[in-house]
Amino acid sequence: MAIAVISCVVIFVPWLAACAYLAPLPDTVQQQVDDAVHYDLDGIVVYVDIKGQAPQFYAAGWKNREDKVPADPHALFKIGSISKLYIAAATAKLVRHQQLSLDDTLVKHLPELEERIKNANKITLKMLLQHRSGIPDWIDDPEFPWATSLKDVNEYLELVLDEPAEFEPDSSYDYSNTNYLLIGRILDKTLGYGHQDYIHREILAPLQLSHTFGVLSDVDLSKVSSGYYRDYDGDVKMLDIVVPGGSMVATAQDTGLFLRALNDGTLFDAVEQDIYSSIYAYEHTGLWPGYSSIARYHKDIDAVVIQFVNTSGGNSWLVSEIVYDRIVEILHKH
Repeated sequence: MAIAVISCVVIFVPWLAACAYLAPLPDTVQQQVDDAVHYDLDGIVVYVDIKGQAPQFYAAGWKNREDKVPADPHALFKIGSISKLYIAAATAKLVRHQQLSLDDTLVKHLPELEERIKNANKITLKMLLQHRSGIPDWIDDPEFPWATSLKDVNEYLELVLDEPAEFEPDSSYDYSNTNYLLIGRILDKTLGYGHQDYIHREILAPLQLSHTFGVLSDVDLSKVSSGYYRDYDGDVKMLDIVVPGGSMVATAQDTGLFLRALNDGTLFDAVEQDIYSSIYAYEHTGLWPGYSSIARYHKDIDAVVIQFVNTSGGNSWLVSEIVYDRIVEILHKH
C-alpha cells in the first residue's frame, strides 16, 4: 500500500511538490522554512502567533534575488485576495450601522450597471460577499494584460460587462474577484469617500496596524519584497493591482494581528460579529504574479500562521501549500 501511494504521488504530483511532501518532517519551523527554498521558492516569510507566547518570525531565501538581499520577515508583501477579509469586515460594520443592508440589490447602489450585468436587479450585497452572484470573474478574461498595470478599476470591470451570467443568483457558488470589485465601488458610493480610508480608520487604526496599506502606490517600494513569476525573468514588484479585494500590501505581522482580531472577537462588537459570521470566511489565501500568501487561524492550538512566498507560477503554489501544512504539523507536535 505504501509503495502504491508513493507511486501515485510521484506519477500525478509534480516532482518538486512530491519531494517537499515526502521529505522527513523537520524538528523546527525554521528548518522547514530553510528547506522550502530548495523547492524552487525564491523567498519565504512565516509569522506564528500562538496565544500566550511571543510571536515568532521566520525567513529564508531572498527578498531581492538580483541584489542578494536576504528575505526579511518584516518586509511588505502584496497580500492579494486576503484583502477581501478587510472589505468584508468593513461591510459588516456598515451593515451594523444601517448604512447598508445585506438585501440591497446591485442595481440599488449602481443603477448604471442594470443593463450591463446580468441579473443586477436580483443580485444582493450578501450574494456578492459570498460569491453567489453568478457574475463572471474578470481574472478569467483571456485578454487581461498581466504584463502591465491597469490604473483604473473601470478597466477591470469592462472585462465582464455585457457577459452572460455563470448561473442564476444564489443558485450556486463560484469565486469571482468581480464581486469584491463591485463591493468596493458600493462602499465608496455609500461612504462618499474611498473604502480604504474607512478600513484604515475603523479597522487598522484601532488595531494599531501601521504596516498595512490600501494599494502599492501608498508605500515605499524599497520596503516591499520583490516578486518573481516563473514565466518571467525579472522582478514583477512594480505591477500595481489596484482592484478592490486584491490591492492591499502588508507585513506578515500586521496580517496576523488582523486575523487574530477577526477570529477572537476583538475587531467587532457582538452584532457586527454575528453579521460577519453570516457573510464571509475567517481565513484566506492570496495569489498575484510574483506573490502567494496564506493567512489562517488554527483553533485547536489557538495559533495564527501567516506565510508569504515571493514566487508564483509553475508548481510554486502547490509547494507553498505543502510547506504551510508541514509548518502547522510541526506546531502541533510541539
